[in-house]
Amino acid sequence: MNNRSIPLQERTLYIPQMSYEGAACMAAAFRSIGVNARPSPASDAKTLESARKVLSGDECLPQAVVLGNFLQVTEMPDYDPDHTAFMLPTSNGPCRFGHYMPLCRKIFADREENVMICSPTSTNGYQDIGEEAQNLVRTGWQAVVASDCLRKLYLITRPYELNPGDADRVFEQSLKELCSAIEVRALPHSQRLSEIVNVLSAAREAFRGIPADYSQDKLIIGVVGEIFCRFNSFSNQDMFRHIEKYNGVVWISDIAEWVWYTHDEEEMRLKDTGQTWSFQMLGCKIKQAVMHHDEKKITNVFKDDFKNVPEPHHVREILELSRPYLPREGSNGEMVMSMGKALWYYHHGAAGVIDISPFSCMNGIVTEAVYPRVCQEHNNFPVRVFYFDGNQASVENDLELFMELARQYQNANIKE
Repeated sequence: MNNRSIPLQERTLYIPQMSYEGAACMAAAFRSIGVNARPSPASDAKTLESARKVLSGDECLPQAVVLGNFLQVTEMPDYDPDHTAFMLPTSNGPCRFGHYMPLCRKIFADREENVMICSPTSTNGYQDIGEEAQNLVRTGWQAVVASDCLRKLYLITRPYELNPGDADRVFEQSLKELCSAIEVRALPHSQRLSEIVNVLSAAREAFRGIPADYSQDKLIIGVVGEIFCRFNSFSNQDMFRHIEKYNGVVWISDIAEWVWYTHDEEEMRLKDTGQTWSFQMLGCKIKQAVMHHDEKKITNVFKDDFKNVPEPHHVREILELSRPYLPREGSNGEMVMSMGKALWYYHHGAAGVIDISPFSCMNGIVTEAVYPRVCQEHNNFPVRVFYFDGNQASVENDLELFMELARQYQNANIKE
């Protein structure tokens, strides 16, 4: 049984490393409300080995990696199940990952370990968090946007650095300072936002100070796909650095984009159920207005840095691009967002798109079936799905071929 008599505030909460920087910033957001949160351990071969001892083999790679990380925590010398909690995101719909919380709870129940497994959402009233839930929601959003921006700045700088390792060093220091700004307790949101902006402004200057040669002819490669696999460097075999090895610059769909999609879906559901003029819709609009305000304050720091890799003003721009191929009314989730964002990249100067998905992922399978038509109707724009199953098979040959296609496309189609 899952013992909830000990509250979350008296436990150590582990956040899955969907992205390294995202988990670090979200852990800091939890610390801002008094929860001792930290990212789960970094993944390695032992992660999957631990998970596969208790899984059937039908689970997707993200679930195996997340569970394996949790099991690694149980091997730490100071592990105390009664004072440990794991965050396990969940979702509705066909994605298998959304159905794995009961499995995870069963595994720990079978071990007779009363850890807390929580998935705080608006649908359960954020019951695991308590009275500071709304503070966490806003701070968490600021953490998501800030970590997205820091990652993006890092990825568009690192391929051009003259001294390998400079960008890594600046990124680590900037992330540490960002987490310090996010985690301060009992800080008014306006003041926390100001502190985040100040840290990111300093990070921007630090990245600009890195010796770099921006005259190098690089290929901008858009990255879409399943959200965990595309961000988790262990799951995708450090694909970003492989792309850079072949003269590419990664432009990845960020986490905030997915958050906006879920909120827009909430608004659409209210309209479909006749609640266009309701208190629920009013609350939805107010929440979105606050989110837009905070996002704009943070992203404005980088308006000059990101001018060649812009993001849409509204998530519906992506959904409309997807509509001729995968309309949101008949499809949903990552397949719609991946399709729309791939076309966004096409219209904004990318040389190609890589879709990163776990092996047998339905979202990847559906988009892979449609991409050939998309490519044919868009000047043979190169799009390639890379599947990952945890086996460390080399991606070098396939990636090298794709990057050559992207180079040919850029030479033939991208105007100076």
